[in-house]
Amino acid sequence: MVSFLGLVAVLGGLWLGLSGHYTPLITWLGALSVILSSVLAVRLRTLDADSAPFAALPRIVVYWVWLMVEIIKANWVVIKACLRANLDINPALVKVKTACESDLAKTTFANSITLTPGTVSVLLEGDKILVHALYEEGAQPEAFDKMDRLSKWAVDVRGAA
Repeated sequence: MVSFLGLVAVLGGLWLGLSGHYTPLITWLGALSVILSSVLAVRLRTLDADSAPFAALPRIVVYWVWLMVEIIKANWVVIKACLRANLDINPALVKVKTACESDLAKTTFANSITLTPGTVSVLLEGDKILVHALYEEGAQPEAFDKMDRLSKWAVDVRGAA
C-alpha cells in the first residue's frame, strides 16, 4: 500500500511539475492518467518495495548526503593526482564482495563506486563487483565496506529492517 501511494504521489508531482497546465480539465486528465498508470503497475505486478522504495526514502536521503561528501573527498585526491608533475597512479582491479541482497541495493552500491572519482565498477556478477581503481593502496576490498554497509542499510528493504 505504501508503494502504491508513493507511486501515485511521485507520478502526480512529476506530472504537475512537467505539464505546466493547471486548467480543471487537464488536471483531471492528468490525475486519471496517474491513477490508471499506478493501477496498471499493481495489476502487472511490477510494483514492489524494490521498484518503489518510498518507505526507505529518509534512509536514502541520508545515504546520498554521505555519498556526496565521499565524492568530494575522492575528487580532491584525483585533482591532486592530475596536477602533479609526475603521474604517480598505480591502477588496480579488485573484486569486492557485497552484503547487499536486493538487485536495487547491489546496483546502488555499484553505481556509488562508479560515482566516486578514481573508481569504476566494471562488472557485477552475483555478490561480487569487479572494481577498477586509480590507486591500488585505496582499492582494497575492505575500503568499500562502509559504502556497502550503508547502501544496504539505505536501500535493501530485506536488509534494512
